[in-house]
Amino acid sequence: MTTQAFQHTTPSLHRMLSRRLVVAAELLFTAGVSIGWVRYEHRSTIPLHHVPGSNAWWQHAAIAAVALAIAVMIWFGQRSGRIGRHVLLAPLSRSAAERIGLLYRRAPWRPAAFARALAATPLLVVMMFSIFRAGFQVTSGIDPNATINAWGGPTYIGAMACHYLDGLLIMAVAAWLLNLLLPDRNSA
Repeated sequence: MTTQAFQHTTPSLHRMLSRRLVVAAELLFTAGVSIGWVRYEHRSTIPLHHVPGSNAWWQHAAIAAVALAIAVMIWFGQRSGRIGRHVLLAPLSRSAAERIGLLYRRAPWRPAAFARALAATPLLVVMMFSIFRAGFQVTSGIDPNATINAWGGPTYIGAMACHYLDGLLIMAVAAWLLNLLLPDRNSA
């Protein structure tokens, strides 16, 4: 990518993202890394033994196929112009931040908004926990006992790949459901 092309795309991406949501995601990820490090520091010195079948490779092959299908749909949607270029960053966008704020500002005064806020809150918690968990995996997974029977284990790379794949799909479903629940910015 040339410098000129990079300069052209960077400002639009910068304007698209919500500073509050990005900082919140960074703090959650950093907290996860920090707590994972504390867990790693207090790890057991007694090695665990591998339990056959605990790594869930067949299940993750199916999950990977679903993720690949979603990625192909996104790619074709972007090529045809039906899906925006930065669809994967939409949960961190200014639009998402405005819609979340609008929902919770309306919730005390409108019964429908209150019901939507009740439904949206667990989805927001799932997304926040997934970001935290992604950070946690980075450092806690260094402990061989943490990955020996983990999904994708017994290696650190395999466990990370499976946990991140799960987390990304969980966040994608939560973001899709949130998109359905959050009010349109232009609605009254």
